[in-house]
Parts: sequence; structure tokens; C-alpha cells
Amino acid sequence: MFILAELIRSMALLISLVFNILYIVLVVRVIMSWVGADPYNEIVRVVFMITEPILAPLRKLPLQAGALDFSPIVAFILLSVLKNFVVNILYQMAYRLG
Repeated sequence: MFILAELIRSMALLISLVFNILYIVLVVRVIMSWVGADPYNEIVRVVFMITEPILAPLRKLPLQAGALDFSPIVAFILLSVLKNFVVNILYQMAYRLG
């Protein structure tokens, strides 16, 4: 059971890392929207490809006030809640196994 508990703990750490990377990529996307990055740049395209599946459903909600789009803020909140939920469940599972 110890090995399974360590595997679940490692999975929790990996999921936490993925969420942290998503946070960083979302921040980069917000900054790129402020500076008007070149949409043909490969890095910009990758950032948009990663973040668009997260932001597109949120843009359907009334989260805009004039030129301000609050969907990235809602995305940060939802990702944070989801991260805490999933990681804490995995840690609890690992704790009970080992």
C-alpha cells in the first residue's frame, strides 16, 4: 500500500504543477492582450491554443464591462478551486492508504 500511496501523492504533485503552469500561461495571455502581440508568432499561437479552451466557455457568460474582459479572472478562480479540490482528494487518498 505504501507504493500506491506514494504514486497517488506524486500524481497530486504533478496535477498541481500542471495547474501552476496553466496559471502562468494565462498570465502571459493577459499580458499579450495588453501589448498587442503578433498573432502569427509561434509562441503566441501556442499560448492561445492552450488558453482558448479554458477562456472560450467563459466568454459566453456576461463577464465583460465595456472593453474589459473578466473571463481570465473567473478562469483563475475556477482553476484554483478545481486544483484545490482534486489535489486535496488525492492527498487524502494517499494519506488513508499509507
